Amino acid sequence: MPFFFRTLALAALLATTSAAVAAPGGERHALWSLKGKSNTVYLLGSVHFLKPTDQLPGAIDTAYRDAEKLVMEIDMDDLDPLEAQQITLQLGMLPEGRTLESELGAKAYAQVATQARAIGVDPALLNRFRPWLAAMTLVQLQLMKQGLDPQSGVEQRLTARAAVDRKEITGLETMEQQLGMLAGLPEDQQREFLMYSVEDVERASKEIDELIAAWRIGDTSTLDKLLSEGFDKYPDLYRPLTVDRNRRWIPNIEALLDDSDDYLVVVGALHLVGKDSVIDLLERKGHKITQH
Repeated sequence: MPFFFRTLALAALLATTSAAVAAPGGERHALWSLKGKSNTVYLLGSVHFLKPTDQLPGAIDTAYRDAEKLVMEIDMDDLDPLEAQQITLQLGMLPEGRTLESELGAKAYAQVATQARAIGVDPALLNRFRPWLAAMTLVQLQLMKQGLDPQSGVEQRLTARAAVDRKEITGLETMEQQLGMLAGLPEDQQREFLMYSVEDVERASKEIDELIAAWRIGDTSTLDKLLSEGFDKYPDLYRPLTVDRNRRWIPNIEALLDDSDDYLVVVGALHLVGKDSVIDLLERKGHKITQH
């Protein structure tokens, strides 16, 4: 299954925690917490795309109300859409004289063009895109075709609520850093990423439903299994986009434990399950973590 069908849908991103404790009544969620010196830091696994009619689990509301401040992968309340678009185009456009068709070759490009048309996109609109941006564009449009909406994702909902409540949001990284990781992938990996994203769309669509269902009930085993399948097949692609980022985030998350305010840290759900996940790395450093 294409990586970004997972990361964008759950987004964006790892061993089931042995310290996990089921909530009363057996309910579990993609939500964990750890205690600081005088505060609580919640770790919420997010889904970046949801249906507008989807309701967030009540445990998320409780954690949000308890937290004075929010931390997300990027600073959502200060995100400038025009600047984000400019960065995307700067990093994602091919140099003059090069096209996606010339990068892929006729046979591979024909596959991409067929998938683009299937979701209502003129392939010519992608022809100046570098492979990584073409892949992301097709994946996002496929998700939207399934009725999933980026404006209904967990971060967007919490950002809108935080604006009303005047709660501060900060980011673990910048938009330029996020997109720079994709733009920095070797060309062959970018092409592989694109071609894998246009193959077996039917199976990928089914697995998106499976992932969202697993997220809703905090089924870390299923999330870990689905991530591991991709990691085993494409370790050079997954490592910089998941494990390397998890490691960079740990010092920033640990620093929150010295504050007096409670925090809600919101990152892609697949960053919180599996080996070398944020949860796993924190536990290895001696932190006791509870799943709610």
